[in-house]
Amino acid sequence: MRVLVVDDEAPARQRLMDILRKDASVESVLEAADGVAAVTTIKRERPDLVFLDVQMPELDGLGVIEAVGPAEMPLTVFVTAYDQHAVRAFEANALDYLLKPYSDERLEATLARVRTRLTETQAGNLLRLVAAAPRATRYLDRLVVKSAGVTRFLRVDEIDWIEGAGIYVNLHVAGKSLLYRSALTQLAASLDPERFIRVHRSAIVNIDSVVRLDAVSHGEFDVTLRDGSVARISRTYRALLEQRLGQSL
Repeated sequence: MRVLVVDDEAPARQRLMDILRKDASVESVLEAADGVAAVTTIKRERPDLVFLDVQMPELDGLGVIEAVGPAEMPLTVFVTAYDQHAVRAFEANALDYLLKPYSDERLEATLARVRTRLTETQAGNLLRLVAAAPRATRYLDRLVVKSAGVTRFLRVDEIDWIEGAGIYVNLHVAGKSLLYRSALTQLAASLDPERFIRVHRSAIVNIDSVVRLDAVSHGEFDVTLRDGSVARISRTYRALLEQRLGQSL
């Protein structure tokens, strides 16, 4: 298996990499020193397994999962020195959770779980390939929006941008805001990533609605949409937009 180690502390990262390289089941070991680099590496290299530090500056472990998308994440083992993160780790569907400092035996137990899961996953994938004909990924083209007893069928291409609002989102459409009962990350996974781009932890924009970008401090941008509203492109998510555009901002 191909493994990615993500930790902003070089000694901790190196110790884990040294142990993994001695494991016969590990083909190669990649590394990333921060969350942004981790997102890029996961999307480019598609590792089988990620050891992911929970606490990192700018983009933490849970932020990495949001940026990549839960459905696109490899098997994930969270690594942290703080056991209070355990509940959040398993809520993010982590396979396991390593609490620093961990022993070689504890790591081997984790790798045994990983090998079992990969074997089960590969067998399941093979059965699905045999049973199902290939088909293109289907993304939502309409949303059912309910408000004040009225149900509206909203075409997603009408949406200018989407803003996180607690456990729900606000859909910005032609200057109006519509509450939609879905988490931002969940909705993002259901929309065409060629059209809808995550630009902030709490914002997704329809790239066809972007009118202008204005640079602000620290590598961030304000994006003006066709309805006149303005959203912020954070430095963390700027790379995802540049990747979609195929050019630098």
